[in-house]
Order: sequence, then C-alpha cells, then structure tokens
Amino acid sequence: QVQLVESGGGSVQAGGSLRLSCAASGSKYSAYCMAWFRQFPGKEREGVATFDTNLDTTYADSVRGRFTISRDNAKNGLYLQMNSLKPEDTGMYYCVARLGTCTVRTPSNLWNYWGQGAQVTVSS
Repeated sequence: QVQLVESGGGSVQAGGSLRLSCAASGSKYSAYCMAWFRQFPGKEREGVATFDTNLDTTYADSVRGRFTISRDNAKNGLYLQMNSLKPEDTGMYYCVARLGTCTVRTPSNLWNYWGQGAQVTVSS
C-alpha cells in the first residue's frame, strides 16, 4: 500500500505558476504508476498528467505545454509544475497511484490510492 499527501496548492493570478508536491509513504513506490487528477465543482474527476514506471508521461490536452509532471523515486515524490495558469484550472488536485499501466485516460475508478487533495485557485 501507499499513502499520499499533497502540498503546494494555493491562489494565484492568471498567468502565474504553482508547483504541487506529493509525498508518498509505503513500500515499492517505484512500482506504482503515478498521476495527478483534478476535480471541478459539480464535475467528475479528470486525469491531468501521468508518470508511469517506464518513465513515460502523458498529459491532458488542456494542460499540455503548460504543466510538467515529474517524479523522484529516491524521495518517494511526485510533482506537478503548473505554468501559465488559467481561471479554468481552478479546482481540487489529487495525487493518485495504481499498480500496472496507466495513461491520462485511465478512469478514476481504476486508481487505487488517493491523496486528500490540494486546492488550486486561479483568479482572472
């Protein structure tokens, strides 16, 4: 099992940047496919970016070129650098993990572990 704790959320003006971090505890972190999901009020959770065990990354079309996902297996860490933020990026961001393959299209119900979430608010 793995436990996930996000940090780094906050408020920023449009065009600004934020960096989310996720600290994972538990065994065999490197064996997990990791990702960031987000949820807008009244909407389903959606995949933002993934980082699998083969070091491949995938991104949602809405964030490609603006967001960068990275991971540090030595520190059990996952990160999301968010640049050129837009008001429509406002939402709750979750760090998630699962064993097996993954892409940003892997449905939310197939992710086994979730953090508590970090709020990101972008004002215009």
